[in-house]
Amino acid sequence: MPELPEIEALAQFLREHATGAVVGRIDVAALSAVKTFEPPITALSGRDVTGAGRFGKFLGLECGGLWLLTHLSRGGWLRWIDEPSPAPPKPGKGPLALRVHFFTPAGATPAFDLTEAGTKKRLAVYVVDDPQLVPGIARLGPDALALTEAEFGAILHGTSQRIKSAIVDQTLLAGIGNAYSDEILHTAKVSPFANTKTLPDAKTGELYAAMRAVLTDAVRRSVGQDAARLKGEKRSGMRVHARTGEPCPVCGDTVREVSYVDRSFQYCPTCQTGGRILADRRMSRLLK
Repeated sequence: MPELPEIEALAQFLREHATGAVVGRIDVAALSAVKTFEPPITALSGRDVTGAGRFGKFLGLECGGLWLLTHLSRGGWLRWIDEPSPAPPKPGKGPLALRVHFFTPAGATPAFDLTEAGTKKRLAVYVVDDPQLVPGIARLGPDALALTEAEFGAILHGTSQRIKSAIVDQTLLAGIGNAYSDEILHTAKVSPFANTKTLPDAKTGELYAAMRAVLTDAVRRSVGQDAARLKGEKRSGMRVHARTGEPCPVCGDTVREVSYVDRSFQYCPTCQTGGRILADRRMSRLLK
């Protein structure tokens, strides 16, 4: 799933490549992806692109008073096309959900596709005149990179739950997902199962510093990359996430995994849990 660094990079990519262009035809290949109906998505056609932005893990394109907003969910992505096919795509065929065509001041006619891999189709598209009209945006907590250390500590200590759950809760903290939470916790040497309420102030400060370092480094590496290369850039920077069975680059211990029905996370026992192996819910069920 694209998280804060990738969405920030995509927003910057759109600012550089789409701002100043005029929205042309919009092809909807997956009607279920469009979650708003008034104004219609066709209302974007003919409007000037005036900017792009990020709202947590939502990506927005500003088009002359209207916003085209999307949440890419787990399998979604944006693909820029310099020379798209003039023929409209066939609805329901392949991963394409939406294609937006542009006319640039230089006379080019590029487009971008919103695509979604996998069978669970959760990519969502909204057309609104105010981003706060999108329920998911209205519920967002403060942005992870806009917090002071004191604000961060107040958020964590104001709830009582596992730290892994807290920092991916978008109503508490916007922008962090499963991958970067693994990296942040590993950098701070905090167990994913540590409780927010009992986390010492000193460790909370270390966690805040790790969050800032991991996210700002990822943004730095991602912004300026071609949209097609962002996924690879994200994977290359991961030390524990999606690296189950590999040696931890800090201590050499084996990276472990805890699995749930539709997700998993990774951690290093030596760095984060004092050597203790956390219960893997999937294996626990098999052993009963």
